[in-house]
Amino acid sequence: MKFIFTFLILVVTINCFAQKDTATIVRIDTNSVVVHKDPRLDLLVKKQAYINEVTSKDSRRTDKGFRLMIISTNNRDEAYAAKTRVYTYFPELKAYMWYQSPYFRVKAGNFKDRKDAEAYQRRFNTYFPKGVFIMKDIIEVKAGKGDESINP
Repeated sequence: MKFIFTFLILVVTINCFAQKDTATIVRIDTNSVVVHKDPRLDLLVKKQAYINEVTSKDSRRTDKGFRLMIISTNNRDEAYAAKTRVYTYFPELKAYMWYQSPYFRVKAGNFKDRKDAEAYQRRFNTYFPKGVFIMKDIIEVKAGKGDESINP
C-alpha cells in the first residue's frame, strides 16, 4: 500500500513539471514597438501639467510685507477663539495660526504697505484689548492682471 501511494505521488509530481511549450513564436522586427494607449491619457497628462504649473506659480507668489500679530498664548483654545473672531469680524482677511513651542500664535492679513496694516490695527484693537502689533513677514501676494493663466 505504501509502495502504491509513493508511486502515485511520484507520477503526479513528474507530470506537474512536464509542461509542454505550446507558445507560438512570431517573428517581429526587433527595432519597432507597437504601443496601444488610450487617447484620454494625453488629456490627463495635459491636465496634470497645468495643475503643476499653477501650483508652482502659487508657491512663488510671496513677497515682503506686514501682518498683524493678534495673540501669542500657550492656551490653544484662546488662540482658536482669536482666529474665529478674526474670521467673524474681518472675513476679507486671512488668519494664520501656528504652534511655536510653547506658544500658539495668530497673525492676520497680507499687507503690502504699513499704512494699510495700521488702519486695520486700529480696528482690531476694539476686538482684542490686549493689543495688536504690526510685524514684518513674508506675505501671500494676489495674482496681478498679467499673471492670470488660461485654463486649457
